[in-house]
Amino acid sequence: MKFNRILLSATLIVVALVVQVSVLARLQLPGAVPDLVLLTVVGLALVYGPVSGSLIGFTAGLLADLAPPADHAAGRYALVLCVIGYLVGLARPENGRLTSATGPMAVVVAAAVGSTLLYAGVGALVGDTAARHVGLGSLLFTAAVYDLLLAPFTVPLIMALARRAENDPLADAGGGNGADVASGWLSSGTGLRIGNQRGGLRVKAARSRASRAGRIKGVKRL
Repeated sequence: MKFNRILLSATLIVVALVVQVSVLARLQLPGAVPDLVLLTVVGLALVYGPVSGSLIGFTAGLLADLAPPADHAAGRYALVLCVIGYLVGLARPENGRLTSATGPMAVVVAAAVGSTLLYAGVGALVGDTAARHVGLGSLLFTAAVYDLLLAPFTVPLIMALARRAENDPLADAGGGNGADVASGWLSSGTGLRIGNQRGGLRVKAARSRASRAGRIKGVKRL
């Protein structure tokens, strides 16, 4: 992963985790809790692709596992977000940009439901039956609703910041065409290089026409 990706991802994850623990977890809402950490992973994975998405998800989940007042085994949520980050990264658009809100909202709902199911499934394997007592159906519904309501205020901003970091002129020379390990196979074939070539041909054609017009008028051009 590039340094600017790591720096931005770490900053966003820490901010999301602090807000999650200090604000969202204290709202005492019925059912699930709005998961800002999950939405952060979703936004970053939609820009960076599956490999970076899985790494970011694992790191975010591990921090959530260790942050108080966590009452479950460390690594449980890290596994869940690692899988979610990878799967969401597979849904990354080829050009890294979204033309409609329908796709991201569907991804958010799927991520909310999938993460809840995975978390409950892993808990069942280690003997944690809390989801049964609360009601899995209620958790799935409230998790999807809360995350869907929070997503329009978070996911587009996170994606915009991630794209801005990708276009940073201080990034390494190979980052301009997106040919890194995380998203090279997804960002290939976007037409960016072809678009640049077409733009250069148009500029050359315009200069050629201007030069011919200048010669016709008898103007000496350099």
